[in-house]
Amino acid sequence: MQPAPVKATIAFADFEKLDIRVGTIEKVTAVAGSRKLVKLAVNFGDHRRSILAGIQQERADPREIEGRQALFVVNLPERRMAGEISQGMLFDIGYADGITPCLAVPEMPVPNGVRAG
Repeated sequence: MQPAPVKATIAFADFEKLDIRVGTIEKVTAVAGSRKLVKLAVNFGDHRRSILAGIQQERADPREIEGRQALFVVNLPERRMAGEISQGMLFDIGYADGITPCLAVPEMPVPNGVRAG
């Protein structure tokens, strides 16, 4: 794999606008009518969210990530996809570079809702 060029420099203040948090994926379900999307039920400690992720074709069994902690962007506007509402975005590694994506995870268990960055 050839690494992509580094994107244009942004102000630190722009980076600080992102709210990236750790959440535990409690349940993964297929989204009716979609070959790509799954619905993740994610626990962020003080609340839970439904987050849609296009990982159905990337894994033999998308439910294998149930119980795992991962990073999520939580301050994006809600987005309707395939008739469902997504309340954030899974922060994964590899998709943009055309390799099999994997979860961005903390190296040890941390409390749900902990911020990254």
